[in-house]
Amino acid sequence: MDLSVVIVNYQTFELTKNTINSIFEYEYPFTYEILVVDNASGDDSLARLQDYFKDKVRFITSKENNGFAAGNNQALRIAEGRYVLLLNSDTIVWENTLEDIYGHMEMHTDVGAAGCRVLLENGELDKACKRSFPNVKNSFFRLFHIPTNSKDDNYNLDALPDDEIYEIDCLTGAFMFMRAKALDEVGFLDETFFMYGEDIDLCYRIKKAGWKIVYYGESKITHLKGASSKKQKSKLIYEFYRAMYIYYKKHHADESSFITNIVVYIGIAVLCILKLFLNLFKKKD
Repeated sequence: MDLSVVIVNYQTFELTKNTINSIFEYEYPFTYEILVVDNASGDDSLARLQDYFKDKVRFITSKENNGFAAGNNQALRIAEGRYVLLLNSDTIVWENTLEDIYGHMEMHTDVGAAGCRVLLENGELDKACKRSFPNVKNSFFRLFHIPTNSKDDNYNLDALPDDEIYEIDCLTGAFMFMRAKALDEVGFLDETFFMYGEDIDLCYRIKKAGWKIVYYGESKITHLKGASSKKQKSKLIYEFYRAMYIYYKKHHADESSFITNIVVYIGIAVLCILKLFLNLFKKKD
């Protein structure tokens, strides 16, 4: 098997169906399988997907929802492909995207993971698709919207072109095309992260192991990110900031001073509380 596509479903029958159909729409010069993990949806989305796709897709059923990382890992443990694609259930894959990135990975054996240009529903770039690793300095610049042309200080790499191919630090978990050999070396997603941050952590470990990570801006997907509601669930906000804490503590706390660590932890806590408070006043769509 050349490619294993992993999709986690959680109560998103229509979105997941459309994502899978966007893959089936095209022919490919490689063999592939699609594995769908149902993360204890609790509705009829799994049964409907199984009935719709029948034997075209491999389904895995979770008894409980332990998070996005844990859901993906269930499929990664049984994936048979030389490459693995983590793909969000709310994406649409464009023509030639999988073929182009597969070909790039075949030609460049030092690349451990690759991503593509990710477009939001309105056509704008999802800035999470090409990033530097977060640190205290670039997070400060981003938080206070301080412009900079320095790659080291620019988390979202705004100065780099969106439609070209180059090496970066970090991809988005919505589309991560990875070499199975690299995953075997560094391990799967860290299940300490419930949602958010697990993609950054995995990219960090892949690069630390000596593999390259490439942004392939010539190919695209559409990500229906945040399409459901402007008002976020409190748990998602909490998990977003919890992921910040986990990532910093895991990769940066040991190399930073005690004072710096305290300031960072307090800052994350204050931002989380402020975001939760402001979210109370947002209206649902």
